[in-house]
Amino acid sequence: MPLDLGKEFNQKGGMSSETGSEEAIGSSRVIKSVFFALLLDLLGFTLILPLLPSILDHYGQTEDSVYQSLQSIVDWFREAVGVPMETKYNSVLFGGLIGSLFSLLQFMSSPLTGAASDHYGRKPLLILTTLGLMSSYAVWAVSCSFSMFLLSRVIGGICKGNVSLCTAMIADLPCPKARNKGMMMVGIAFSLGFTVGPLMGAYFAINSSKEEVFYHGPAVLALVFSAADLLFIIVMLPETLPKQNKTQVSSVTSGIQESGDLLNPVALFHFSALTRTEDPPSKEKMQNLKVLGLVYFTYLFLFSGLEFTLSFLTHQRFQFTSMQQGKMFFFMGITMALIQGGYARRIKPGHHIRTVRLAILLLIPAFALIGLAWNLKMVYIGLILYSFAAAIVVPCLTTLVSDHGSANQKGTVMGILRSLGALARALGPIVASSVYWIAGAETCFIISSTSFIIPLVLLRRLGGLKQE
Repeated sequence: MPLDLGKEFNQKGGMSSETGSEEAIGSSRVIKSVFFALLLDLLGFTLILPLLPSILDHYGQTEDSVYQSLQSIVDWFREAVGVPMETKYNSVLFGGLIGSLFSLLQFMSSPLTGAASDHYGRKPLLILTTLGLMSSYAVWAVSCSFSMFLLSRVIGGICKGNVSLCTAMIADLPCPKARNKGMMMVGIAFSLGFTVGPLMGAYFAINSSKEEVFYHGPAVLALVFSAADLLFIIVMLPETLPKQNKTQVSSVTSGIQESGDLLNPVALFHFSALTRTEDPPSKEKMQNLKVLGLVYFTYLFLFSGLEFTLSFLTHQRFQFTSMQQGKMFFFMGITMALIQGGYARRIKPGHHIRTVRLAILLLIPAFALIGLAWNLKMVYIGLILYSFAAAIVVPCLTTLVSDHGSANQKGTVMGILRSLGALARALGPIVASSVYWIAGAETCFIISSTSFIIPLVLLRRLGGLKQE
């Protein structure tokens, strides 16, 4: 039986109910539905992560012209920054190139997807993006060349709008406490997805039959997860944006201007698309939104860069195998899930800025410890601090951003935020790996860790937000 919360929404876009209890039940249903839909999506998405080096090695033995072209880019970068000529490093750099391409596509598509959901509704766009993801997994399952595999990643990058749409659905909830809980549940879905998904992908690849390519089983499983997600969205997921709150494009000219604001990087950092709406946020709200967007970008730029170079450091200094690195990331995922389930979801409204400051502050000693570590005990102490910040910062910043914009602007707001994060994840690994190989591991981690002072300083520019 599908969940229908339409009757609970009033004409102003908030939830109207006879009692606060009914409103809480309605919000709880949305949160649980979004959590399950996002978890299915992330399980399918993360199956490929442990297989990517083997997939690249597999296609490296072919004469595919597209693969050779990308390999030449990797070789140029490797020689420019002085990366040793090792198969493992080549796989990490090649995987980073594919990841940056995926993130750039998300950077371009997320704002458009979010804005479209403000016009057509969250649920129709979720169905559309999930159908796109299914097609990308289908192409991956039947791919017999690197060109087809790359095509599947391109389709996936364009259609991977489920995260921003799910956060928009949580942002639609009327109660700040419910939004806070919802964003933390989104974080838990990420931790579980990125912990369980890779393990399942590796398991199905290892146990594939000799008659089929090793990645065929995981690709089919990703397609199954996506199909299950589509069915769940159609049958169980409610529409959280009432019809009367959907935006209307007044003219072709304004539609073109809005599209430009959603594709222009400078306009995205300024959230300019919101100023063209009928009910733009106040000047103070816009200023806070710009600051939060810049904090979000700066944090993820630094964080994703160090996260990427972590594979280099553990292999170079401690001779970690792929299995040992897998266990390390599993430890981080479990730690993040425990922190999000036990602490993060209990953060009270008004305490987010203080909590974000604490988490970012802990990253300075965390990455300094990892960069200077001469034994694994130091590494894992640093990883515990790292996991705390990873579990806290993005959900809290997302919650703060979700308070901005009217009911028919939430999709645009969350889409732009997701876009800024994707740009940070595309650029951060490139810059960090360059510093790592040119200046050395210690210098890279010390410089980057102290650079977290920048988002801390930016947070001081916020005005008018409750900072209890």
